[in-house]
Amino acid sequence: MTLIWWIRQVFLTLSACFFLAWGVNLLIGAFKLEDPFYFIMIFFASNLMILISATLLFGFVLRMVNMHKKERENDADL
Repeated sequence: MTLIWWIRQVFLTLSACFFLAWGVNLLIGAFKLEDPFYFIMIFFASNLMILISATLLFGFVLRMVNMHKKERENDADL
């Protein structure tokens, strides 16, 4: 059970990193556009993608750190 949980958390963390990098790449690419409408749309979409991905990444890392601390406490109690 714990191994499956860790694998799932690592997969979710890597997914959040991927979407965070993709959002940053979109943000950089938005500044190369010449049409103002497309610039505004991609600018806000990439910022939303970055915000959501960074929040999820923070949550997944925090959850893994807390689980690691609990496992260390359980090992110390034995």
